[in-house]
Amino acid sequence: MAEVSNKQVILRDYVVKAFPKESDLCVINTASIKLKLPGETDQPADAVTSSKEQLVLLKNLYLSCDPYQRLLMESVHGHEVSPMSSYTPGSTIHGYGVAQVLDSRHPDFKAGDLVWGTTNWEEYSLITTPRVLFKIHHTDIPLSYYTGILGMPGMTAYAGFYEICSPKKGEYVFISAAAGAVGQLVGQLAKLMGCYVVGSAGSNEKVDLLKNKFGFDEAFNYKEENDLNVALKRYFREGIDIYFENVGGKTLDAVLLNMRLHGRISGCGMISQYNLDKPEGVTNLMQLIYKRICFHGFSVSDYYHLYPKFLEFMLPHIRQGKIVYVEDIVEGLENGPAALVGLFKGRNFGKQVVVVSHE
Repeated sequence: MAEVSNKQVILRDYVVKAFPKESDLCVINTASIKLKLPGETDQPADAVTSSKEQLVLLKNLYLSCDPYQRLLMESVHGHEVSPMSSYTPGSTIHGYGVAQVLDSRHPDFKAGDLVWGTTNWEEYSLITTPRVLFKIHHTDIPLSYYTGILGMPGMTAYAGFYEICSPKKGEYVFISAAAGAVGQLVGQLAKLMGCYVVGSAGSNEKVDLLKNKFGFDEAFNYKEENDLNVALKRYFREGIDIYFENVGGKTLDAVLLNMRLHGRISGCGMISQYNLDKPEGVTNLMQLIYKRICFHGFSVSDYYHLYPKFLEFMLPHIRQGKIVYVEDIVEGLENGPAALVGLFKGRNFGKQVVVVSHE
């Protein structure tokens, strides 16, 4: 049975209320793995439990860098960031990725299948009873898209916008972190609905991307605004119907002042808060009551049952060029730590993807 080296990305120790650094992660080349699952008769006598597990052996092709992974770098007590739990210091980190099945004891997967879902940050992964793993049937689309527009971020945008916000034609939509993997899609979905769309981002280059690539009506660089409340009033003279929340903190506080009656807020993430020693307070929460605003936090894992419906909607739009997607691709697992950490400095330009192998 062939055994090969297996490069891995390891968390050195928990990162507590600070920006993660590349040195918090390390790449090791000392691990090895067998490229075929042992047969039932090859199991040790005491391996009764493992022989019943629905094992899938994967060769990882693309890995997704996502903001929620920062939360997994801390010791989480009392709850999980569904569907994933905290990383363990000294062990391989995990996330979403695209892979090829090398061997399988799972009834839904066979050798040669292409899949996307949860995997480990390493060249080869042995997955025990996969919780989130989808077979890829449409390969006329770049495989890397299954880390983004056709994977978890795409499902997040779709569910958070359509299922939670119940958008209507002509409504006023604001999206924070709008140039990111999720935000760029929400804006385009809103434009397809005939909405007025404004996004915020952290650089003038990203603002240009929003307006000239993704078709946003307006966009602004929040770092150049002294008063976010004033900025929002400049773009939303009649207020905001829908806010897709990716940032939290001061942005959320300013948005609350500018929401319209019966507005809806889709709570996707709050990246401005992940690295703070003490989270920022939100002072305008009474606006939720005054304006009868619905703030709905959600996890995309609650909506994976809609994935077939999502594909039926999204694939034609991609093929017809009605929805476009921008990726920031980094080659090599050894460059994964820098790519992941760079998310929290705004270094990425579009969806951050790490290429482990092209085939």
